[in-house]
Parts: sequence; structure tokens; C-alpha cells
Amino acid sequence: MKIGELSKKSGCSIQTIRFYEREKLISPCERTDSNYRLYDLSSLSRLRFIRQCRSLDMTLAEITQLLETQEKPETSCSAINAMIFNHMEDVKRKIEELNELKETLALMMEACNDNNKVKECGVLQLLQK
Repeated sequence: MKIGELSKKSGCSIQTIRFYEREKLISPCERTDSNYRLYDLSSLSRLRFIRQCRSLDMTLAEITQLLETQEKPETSCSAINAMIFNHMEDVKRKIEELNELKETLALMMEACNDNNKVKECGVLQLLQK
């Protein structure tokens, strides 16, 4: 299938597919005599796998590690479990940071009301501290 069809079936943009190919997350494709890229079902399957990983906010390095490990089906999956544990710890840290941000923004909202003039704006005053 050509890249446009692969894009539609996988839900990835053409630019994303080309990027993943450059990053060696998907294998280089064959080309027709007129230089069109041709992809097979394994490329589609891999793109769907990558999209699923990205929906879990995995990095390209993590995805690469998963893909490399997947190619060695007889090895222990302890490295995958450790990676997922570390990823979950990163997510917990991000949640904490977002909660702190939420609290800060809530304080900023309380610092000003719609009746103030800009020169009296509590939000702007807080940002200048």
C-alpha cells in the first residue's frame, strides 16, 4: 500500500510515518519504479503498536526498547516490566507537578476579579514577584 493509504489505515500522518521511518521505528519500505513508497501489513501493525505506545505517553526511546525486546521472544520480560514501572513513576511525578500548577492557578484566580483595572490586577502582580 502507498503511504497515503497507510496513513489513513494507521491514523498517523504522512509526516509522522516518514519520521518513524527515519528514526528506524518502522522498516524502510520498498519503492516502485516511479519512486512511490510501498508498505505492507507489518508496517501497519507496527504503526498501530507505536500509536498505542504514544497514547500511553511513552517516549521514542521506550518504544524502541519495546520493539527491540519484542524481536527476542525467548528473553525475560523483566526489562519491559522495569521500563513500565519507571514510566509509571514519571507519570506520578507529572501528576504531582500538574496538581501544584492547578493550585497555583487557583490562587492566581483568587488574586483578581473582573472589576479591577489592569493596574490593580492581582494576577499580574503575582507574576511580577
